[in-house]
Amino acid sequence: MADTSVPAAALTAESKKRGYLAKQLYVIFTRASNGIDPVMAALEDHLSYQEKLEREGVMFAAGPNWTDNEQSWEGDGMIVYRANSCAHAREIAAQDPMHLSGARTFTVRPWLVNEGTLSISIDFATGRFSMG
Repeated sequence: MADTSVPAAALTAESKKRGYLAKQLYVIFTRASNGIDPVMAALEDHLSYQEKLEREGVMFAAGPNWTDNEQSWEGDGMIVYRANSCAHAREIAAQDPMHLSGARTFTVRPWLVNEGTLSISIDFATGRFSMG
């Protein structure tokens, strides 16, 4: 029988050996549980919580997931945390007003970030910046 998985520690070690980032983060997949109205009702408190996590350095990234045709939003989203463990990420997500209210349910998946790029440009004269 063929193996169906590789130990996370082995993959992390291989990533580090190659000089990859090997940064452990946690992705929260959040889905509307009772339609869009409860999501919209909890949105203000949810965004305040997200901003708090961002200020504390817990939030890596977050945002809505559009429908497949890219024309609308049904209340789903994705959040990426810096956390100590999957259990810790679950605790953080469970305190989100969107989840506390029952407007959304969530799942947590560990994510090892290895490859990618982030470009930031700052214009000193105007103070403008752009990210790409």
